[in-house]
Amino acid sequence: MRNAVFTFFGGLVLSALLSFGAMAQQAEIEETINSQFDAFRADDFVAALEFATPNLQRYFQTPENFRSMVSNGYPMVQNPAEVRFLDRRADGTRFFQVVQVVDPKGFTHLLGYLMEQTEEGWRIGAVQILDAPGANV
Repeated sequence: MRNAVFTFFGGLVLSALLSFGAMAQQAEIEETINSQFDAFRADDFVAALEFATPNLQRYFQTPENFRSMVSNGYPMVQNPAEVRFLDRRADGTRFFQVVQVVDPKGFTHLLGYLMEQTEEGWRIGAVQILDAPGANV
């Protein structure tokens, strides 16, 4: 009986710790994405590029190249009226975070953010525009 009680409480503690870790991880991922949105709103592409993985930083080379890609391919992220975090899936050490963005004209967009853990914390490894059933894309 005593072992069963210790096993039960040990399971509760482990479950609580894992849950807390997942919540902290989610908060860090959301903070990274929100910080990049803040940099876009401030028209600060130097800061916005810092939230990308080192591989993406090397690919774009300059904030001007990054600005061009964002302006031409992802204009909805430059000054979003609303941002909501939806589903998140794990793939090993990477996470795929779905983000709903409402642009200034009121159109809804779904974006998939590939998040990677780096020495500097969570960074954005890629962004993909997703089909949004019933959305105004």
